[in-house]
Amino acid sequence: MKDETIAKIKEETEGWAYMAALPEEWHGFTLKREPVIGKDKYDLYAYVNEEWHKSAIVYFHEETHEYKVRLKIGLIEFARIEFITAKLSVFEELLVAQFEQVLKDMAQFNPATLSSIVRGLNLPEWQYGLDLPAENEGFELFIRPAEPVKINNGSYIVIDYVDFTLVSSFTVYYNIYRDEFFSEARIWNIPDVNYDFDSSDLRELEEKLSSRMPARLQQVRKWAEEQKEQIHYGNN
Repeated sequence: MKDETIAKIKEETEGWAYMAALPEEWHGFTLKREPVIGKDKYDLYAYVNEEWHKSAIVYFHEETHEYKVRLKIGLIEFARIEFITAKLSVFEELLVAQFEQVLKDMAQFNPATLSSIVRGLNLPEWQYGLDLPAENEGFELFIRPAEPVKINNGSYIVIDYVDFTLVSSFTVYYNIYRDEFFSEARIWNIPDVNYDFDSSDLRELEEKLSSRMPARLQQVRKWAEEQKEQIHYGNN
């Protein structure tokens, strides 16, 4: 991050009363006040729950010169578009009006976050989703179909199997605009996409998950463990 950008942010946020008054604990999350400066992001503060693998980060994005909020849920990180603004005063208004609800929704599933299209899928009643094992090929069922998570661009996380020790996962999404299910794996948090699970409805998705998910999970684990070994040997 450029030195002039860092100086600008420090000047704008110095003595920011809103940030100074934030609660140390809020809806199960702990406030981290230490700023974190990255390649193009300046994290002002974050609310974190390590046990839940969830956090909400308030930051300045150098690429767009805007203040933003991004969420990290499991291994998936995304910005909440309703908070994006270039002015700190407007940003504060948005935070006052909406940020607490974001934390509440992360702490406990809120059906109001679902669009009518997603509710029409009847995911809570989907028997295959209800029967998904809590552990599969060493992956933890982190997000289940009965409680999908809204992200960006009309997409929802429907299924998320994660191995946090290997920083790897298998995720199924639904997009309301395309009316389609699709999947993505992460190996050490690097996305790996294939089209083997693309489906137009739950019946098709169920057939593909039943026949292909075990092998995909095994493949992701194998690749992740191989990379872990490479990293280990490379450091010795």
